[in-house]
Amino acid sequence: MADHTDRSARGIVRDVVSGHRRAAEVCEAALARIRAEEPRVGAFNTVIHERALARARTIDASAPEDSHAARLLGVPVAIKDNLCTEGVPTTASSRILGGFVPPYSATVVRRLEAAGAVVVGKTNLDEFAMGSSTENSSTGATTNPCDPSRTPGGSSGGSAAAVAAGMTPIALGSDTGGSIRQPASFCGLVGLKPTYGRVSRFGLLAFASSLDQVGPLANSVEDAALVLEVIAGHDPHDATSSVEPVPDYLAAIDRGVSGLRIGVPSDLVSDGVDASVQRALRGALDRWRAAGAAVVGISLPHARYAIPVYYLIATAEASSNLARYDGVRYGHRAVLGKEDGLQQMYDRSRDEGFGAEVKRRIMLGTYVLSAGYYDAYYLKAQQVRTLLRQDYERAFEVCDVVAMPTTPTPAFRLGEKTSDPIQMYLSDVFTVSANLTGLPAISLPVDRDAGGLPIGVQLTGKMFDEATLLAAGRALE
Repeated sequence: MADHTDRSARGIVRDVVSGHRRAAEVCEAALARIRAEEPRVGAFNTVIHERALARARTIDASAPEDSHAARLLGVPVAIKDNLCTEGVPTTASSRILGGFVPPYSATVVRRLEAAGAVVVGKTNLDEFAMGSSTENSSTGATTNPCDPSRTPGGSSGGSAAAVAAGMTPIALGSDTGGSIRQPASFCGLVGLKPTYGRVSRFGLLAFASSLDQVGPLANSVEDAALVLEVIAGHDPHDATSSVEPVPDYLAAIDRGVSGLRIGVPSDLVSDGVDASVQRALRGALDRWRAAGAAVVGISLPHARYAIPVYYLIATAEASSNLARYDGVRYGHRAVLGKEDGLQQMYDRSRDEGFGAEVKRRIMLGTYVLSAGYYDAYYLKAQQVRTLLRQDYERAFEVCDVVAMPTTPTPAFRLGEKTSDPIQMYLSDVFTVSANLTGLPAISLPVDRDAGGLPIGVQLTGKMFDEATLLAAGRALE
């Protein structure tokens, strides 16, 4: 196992700033861990050994100018491979982006590096973030470090596996319907989806633009708070980026939960939920009560429609966003015969470049946006989305956060749900609502089942109130 200090970003920063360790030493340890664990885990699409070491040596050679530049000083970080990283292949685990090397970095990547972080590689994901198991990848599946026969979750499975296996103390993922929180639950990590607009999406390869958010995966609430503090804030490159001030998350995490009202939709969290997951939720609620919080019953009457609403809106937006991958400007282009024309080039390039799940979602999204079906499906889904948002607004009149399981079960076996897309989609039943409403949500590791598999509990908060979620998570730790 990795040294304990290498599992804590804050610990690494303290060591590097104090001179107890050099950034290059920390980086070499992370790269050695990747070499040892990667053959069984498959977390990375690309590891940038020389670039990472060069970056670490530069950090050692020059002290940062201010404390902000030292907030992640020398910390190795893994980046989900749908976030553009200048000079590093960015593929979204899709053949359609084979050979694509972006000329710029996503805002979140630039902010991490400006705070002193060392990017060591790009992690595997379900192709274009479409999946819940990291099996829909052109590079192959990632395994769960807690049990190699199980999925690490998806779509940010590579990022979660990298942290869980001790390769890096923190990683970035993206969350469109649970893709940070579900892997965090399956791998025993803290995973945070911020409020929509809290973190810039500039440089994120879009899946569903009204749902996508970037956030951290970490071993502790403290590290998650630290990363969020670094990457949050307005970005003029993202029109949906909020100007809401970014609070001091690290200062907020130790404020406790005395007086906090935790809402539980009991009817929603009972049907079809594994007994071990229900037990874990009850245990977490008991611990919060003991720390001074109150648990109240709430109702989310439209939550049962969240999955169909999500898979209409998300696929419609995916159909639009993925139209840009046409074989013309970058990425995969099919080899054509002499008689083939432009349309054949489009068709064949997309057919060869996209995997089965991406094609399924493009076709579904195109269907619901088509003439004669738009009002019946897409418009109706948007109307129910509004009702779901109103459910949460009413709930927050009597509670401060909403608690429920992150997932209905612990990590399922690799291959178990690949032949049944509906069952795969239902694994996101508790997570998609936060994306549809734009609310912040966090998955916290709270227990393990009889087989030792991690179980997470999810808290959903009010708009831009990530601080309360982090404080509640800290109370559990």
